[in-house]
Amino acid sequence: MTEFQSIQHRIAEYSPDPSPDEYFEEGYEVLRQCRAEAQAVLIAPYPVEPPEATSSISGDSEKRQLQRIIVDSSARRFQSKKIYLRAVAGVRWLNARNFILQSGKPLQQQAVLLQQASANLHAVGMNPPSLQIVADNSILKELAAVTDTRIYNDFRQTDSEAGYWLGDDPPLATILDWIRSHPV
Repeated sequence: MTEFQSIQHRIAEYSPDPSPDEYFEEGYEVLRQCRAEAQAVLIAPYPVEPPEATSSISGDSEKRQLQRIIVDSSARRFQSKKIYLRAVAGVRWLNARNFILQSGKPLQQQAVLLQQASANLHAVGMNPPSLQIVADNSILKELAAVTDTRIYNDFRQTDSEAGYWLGDDPPLATILDWIRSHPV
């Protein structure tokens, strides 16, 4: 839960203040979308299951409730990490854009480089074009690397290294099913 909280705080820090002309630029849109998604994950209520027909709480129902809590928290952590990685790519785009604009290159060359940076932000899985600025290639690789399997494996490794018990952690398929059945 500490990591979930830390990720949420980092996403909240990404609040650039674009001019009206820049407001709809791709990187700014990505960052606004990430903030909105992160807030939705944070405020989404826990889906309460109606109590069982019997008046007494059995050990089995407590165990099922605990499993639901673990799956819900794992899904929120997973969603937040995925949002965070996309936000980081957006920040890198923004930094690349600022670098281009401050480079002093002729306006026509800046326009080409800015279009290139925008294309790379959304070109997941495409071969990088030959005209690059330093940050473009890392943006493309970063976005392409934001996969469900990578995020899940990173969590497993981090938790294992921290000495956390992993026996009750849900598998990736269960987390993805939970996310699909509980949209935020």
